[in-house]
Amino acid sequence: MTPPVTGPVLVVGSGLLGASIGLALRRAGVHVWLDDVDPDAMAQAVGRGAGEPWRPDAGEPRLVVVAVPPAAAGPAIARAGAFPDATVTDVTSVKAEPLAAARAAGADPARLVGGHPLAGRETSGAGAARQDLFDDRVWVISPLPESDPERVDAVTDLVVTCGAVPVVMAPEDHDRAVALTSHAPQLLSSLLAARLLDADPEAVAVSGQGLRDMTRIAASDPALWQSILDANAEPVADVLEAFAQDLDAVIARLRRHDDVADALARGVEGRLRIPGKHGAAATAYDLVPVIIRDEPGELGRLFLAAGELGVNLEDVRIDHVLGKPSGLVELSVRPESTVRLVEGLGALGFDVRA
Repeated sequence: MTPPVTGPVLVVGSGLLGASIGLALRRAGVHVWLDDVDPDAMAQAVGRGAGEPWRPDAGEPRLVVVAVPPAAAGPAIARAGAFPDATVTDVTSVKAEPLAAARAAGADPARLVGGHPLAGRETSGAGAARQDLFDDRVWVISPLPESDPERVDAVTDLVVTCGAVPVVMAPEDHDRAVALTSHAPQLLSSLLAARLLDADPEAVAVSGQGLRDMTRIAASDPALWQSILDANAEPVADVLEAFAQDLDAVIARLRRHDDVADALARGVEGRLRIPGKHGAAATAYDLVPVIIRDEPGELGRLFLAAGELGVNLEDVRIDHVLGKPSGLVELSVRPESTVRLVEGLGALGFDVRA
């Protein structure tokens, strides 16, 4: 088992990721210092318990985690090299450009190991930080060719201590991967949500859960995402160009009233390739719909009932019923548990719609 990271750890940047790393390390008993150019942001992170303010006379960290936007990451990584014995890593969502900028600014490549936790929220700042944000989530480690293996081990210890699953990828491979799985989806979600601005209010009023699902990440911080896209523009453009070709082909077929079933079927196949829980391959689950009252405690009562029935909930989706004081909760469960859950919830008086 990988040992917990040895502190003290200095986290540079106290936003969502930086503060969440601090909370996760503090949960494991690691000594954490925080540093931020924005004193108010750092004060909020300190108030959340993510660490204590770093002072020049505090000593030297064994590990520095740079948690700033991509545009600022290269210089910040290089400045962290002022601690001559510290391992330096970062958590930016783009790897090649910030690491190259850090090297150009004088960072020691032997002590530098890139990183990117694939976890986040639509909200930003230390106020949204959580100590379990990285639990069971993939955290990419991107060493440079010159990275000292012992430094790579130190970053692996950090990842495991924060509860995440380490995956090693070269910086360029990482950037192509996230262009497809994260950065292009962000732009597509934003573009779809923007179509609502000029839509008839009556049309928007009948929005379904599908639209909510597809536009959820459109609520993300535009300035942060512009920084990310600036640093990974070419791989993202490649993904969007291929998507545009697919979209043009479907549009032409729809104009001719031709069949597009193959495009829909390929979507089903592609969706099944997305990893499920703990990074494993996706599993086909049964959906058990339950109508509950939109009142405090009702959702907790439903979850408690499922637990008492011995059924593990693999996923949950909530759709509020328009104009009614109730909501539709879809519980994803393994097929062998479906009958037990449906019958058990029905016996307890829940309005099961399976």
